[in-house]
Amino acid sequence: MGWNLNENLISAARTYPNRDAFIFMNESVTYSEFNQKVDRFAFALSAQGVEKGDTVALLLGNSPQFLIAYYGILRIGAAAVPMNPIYTTDEITYILSDCKAKAVIAIPSQKPNLSALQEKLHHLELIIYTEPDDSPSSFESLLKQANPDFESPSLSEEDLAVILYTSGTTGKPKGAMLSHRNMASNAESTISFLNLNSKDRVVAVLPMFHVFCMTVCMNAPISSGATILILPRFSPAEVVRSIHQHKATVFAGVPTMYNFLLQLPDASADDLSSLRVCVSGGAAMPVELLVKFENHYRTVILEGYGLSEASPVTAFNPLEGVRKPGSIGLDIPRVKNKVVDPDGNEVPRGKVGELIVQGPNVMLGYLGMPEATALALRDGWLYTGDMATMDEDGYIFIVDRKKDMILVGGYNVYPREVEEVLYQHPFVLEAAVIGVPDEEYGERVKACIVKKDQSLSAADILAFCQDKLAKYKVPRQVEFMEELPKNTTGKILRKALKTTVQI
Repeated sequence: MGWNLNENLISAARTYPNRDAFIFMNESVTYSEFNQKVDRFAFALSAQGVEKGDTVALLLGNSPQFLIAYYGILRIGAAAVPMNPIYTTDEITYILSDCKAKAVIAIPSQKPNLSALQEKLHHLELIIYTEPDDSPSSFESLLKQANPDFESPSLSEEDLAVILYTSGTTGKPKGAMLSHRNMASNAESTISFLNLNSKDRVVAVLPMFHVFCMTVCMNAPISSGATILILPRFSPAEVVRSIHQHKATVFAGVPTMYNFLLQLPDASADDLSSLRVCVSGGAAMPVELLVKFENHYRTVILEGYGLSEASPVTAFNPLEGVRKPGSIGLDIPRVKNKVVDPDGNEVPRGKVGELIVQGPNVMLGYLGMPEATALALRDGWLYTGDMATMDEDGYIFIVDRKKDMILVGGYNVYPREVEEVLYQHPFVLEAAVIGVPDEEYGERVKACIVKKDQSLSAADILAFCQDKLAKYKVPRQVEFMEELPKNTTGKILRKALKTTVQI
């Protein structure tokens, strides 16, 4: 059978039928009940014509419905396409069209968007909303009507499980295709390096549509029979209250979250005393923040590294053994990292090169993009585009991120995507987007613009972007310039821009 996310849930339900699979708003659901709900949802999808090999998009926040829908999609042998529910119509249209989604499970606020889209996208046959009404196509109605005895088709570990859209430097998101083998092997590796077991209680406050949460806070806990504590959104006070009330043992977050938790005036080490480990990823954590957090809350933070194309985890500081602050740690089980020169040769320890990765977690490729796939996957290795060094002990240190990427609270923003929108404005002559430091979110998006018409204001730019980009991608700052720095071929030099603009 090999690695299989569907089998992992069935096995957990068989082994731990009465253990809580998840808790949401103080309501708990056992593994037996969860597995039955997944069967019902799989049956409902199947009855509506969704089959093995189809793609089903998820436009949902953190909720029981996300878990049930995600595993229900996998159970019928379809591929889940998780999306940020605050994406704009343009962003949603592109992804649904690119993956040829047959169905969408969405929050009710997406109704106006999706109703209009259904007329345009002929492959989109089914939309299910997670509203508590009695309409036959609502999530709850389908669960109630469905037959619980669903026969799952046979699944191979190479079958497609998830398509994750990761913004590319071309401005158009690329769909990283992840198989059951990719996702389940990474969940298994996560269990190994975190020593996860059925007594653990894992906080899921990272967005479930993001691969970090999907592997570390969903698939790994489910594969080990642990309990998931679902929080709908990040509120520092609510996180502390939940950890304390439910005796959480594992917390995963991005550095921004740890920063907000540290600023909480009344929270003490006693509130988080049940935690045995914290996990940080999504962006580099400042060493000062890590030390302050650990001292204040008397807990341990393990820093690691991952990317969507690797399901996502490739390296982590060990739970038992030496942790090196500022490092992303060592190879996780079954995964190998290497630092290489432009020709793919390993560089001496301590020298800077590109980080490349090999393992069962590495994606199948990008959907419909053979050239991009060939560039990323070479000789059995995934080229991350991140520059790194490795010390004598095998610990990896990221030196510089992918050339131009901006990390806003752990979310990737690629300048080209924002620039494409800015250039649509009739009064914008030239535009370049950079990341500038931000105390709360790590970085914020800044637009540097040469304008055609002097009446153009920063407020005009922000208003123009709001309908076309997800909130975190919208520039928080706009600076108008006489000209943008360029090289001899006319290429705009973002690196030079970072040294000349006002922060």
